[in-house]
Amino acid sequence: MITEVSTLRKTYYEELSEKGYSRRDFMKFCTLFAAYMGLQSSGAAQIAKALQSTPRVPVIWLHFQECTCCSESFIRSSHPIVADIILDKLSLDYTETLMAAAGHQAEEAMQKTMKDHYGEYILCVEGSVPMAGNGEYCCIGGKSALNILEETAAGAKAIICWGSCASNGCVQAAKPNPTRATPIHKIIKGKQIVKVPGCPPIGEVMAGTLVHLITFGRLPELDGIGRPKAFYSKRIHDSCYRRPYYDAGLFVETFDDENAKRGYCLYKVGCKGPSTYNACGIMKWNNGVSYPIQSGHGCFGCTEEKFWDNGPIYQRLANFPGFGIETTADKVGMIALGVTAAGIAAHAVATNLRKHKMVEDLIDQGKVSDQELKKPE
Repeated sequence: MITEVSTLRKTYYEELSEKGYSRRDFMKFCTLFAAYMGLQSSGAAQIAKALQSTPRVPVIWLHFQECTCCSESFIRSSHPIVADIILDKLSLDYTETLMAAAGHQAEEAMQKTMKDHYGEYILCVEGSVPMAGNGEYCCIGGKSALNILEETAAGAKAIICWGSCASNGCVQAAKPNPTRATPIHKIIKGKQIVKVPGCPPIGEVMAGTLVHLITFGRLPELDGIGRPKAFYSKRIHDSCYRRPYYDAGLFVETFDDENAKRGYCLYKVGCKGPSTYNACGIMKWNNGVSYPIQSGHGCFGCTEEKFWDNGPIYQRLANFPGFGIETTADKVGMIALGVTAAGIAAHAVATNLRKHKMVEDLIDQGKVSDQELKKPE
């Protein structure tokens, strides 16, 4: 268990207290992440207890074929304690992007962590691993990405795949995939692995995954393809504020038409919300200010496998993988994906007929009530 890490290191709460955070700030943070992770009412207390008693967990954070957007998202999380808990409390022993050390000094830090905390540290991986050309497309310190991954994974307590690059290969794996970019789970076997896809993932989703691991000493409950259910169990379509327009058959046809100005549904201009599982519409970005659909651009499905090879971004798709996670959503999604334009029309008509029938029933009920009132006593 992670709680068995040497108590010589300070606990998370001790570190936060030294940073000037009050007990109130700490409990607000615990409550926030308990809600994010869908825990019961006792979840906040469990998180608080774990962070008060658990020593800092050593982390090795690797970067391979990627753009570092995951790290950027992480350190820009809307909650200030998230940044502190990640950058200071996690004992981030090695990361090419954020560590002060470089060269041999950086490599020594990684080797020391692997030796001193074998079986205890968390391995975070950002980026896919190129398998072509004996790994020559990505080398760090004279070693290939593949060699580094295998070496660090051997003693890891758990592996977290940050972003779509590490989770499914992302754009590097797009056809014809010249570097043979490969996601982590297809290389490493026999380890606890959690995928946190997105390009990039939401910072709070990343932090929530880590907090769960720290609190309970195990990975959060995962869906059928290894993603945390707390954040990836619902489609963006299900929480989209433009959903009523979809149900009513009101769509943007081009980005500069009147329907776009009215904020109608973006499905016809390529939005993949009906087939994409993520918490964007609930948690949003930049302090909860907005997300792509709210800013006027359709979702392009960055959390789903092979989204880059499934046709143009600005056209709705007749075929999109990733179903089977949520059966009830799939039935609606078959229409949402709109194998044909008739599918959209049929759905809109059916919805409007239901609404029309409901209105007629209410009118009839009103007439009956009116007649009852007019009856002589």
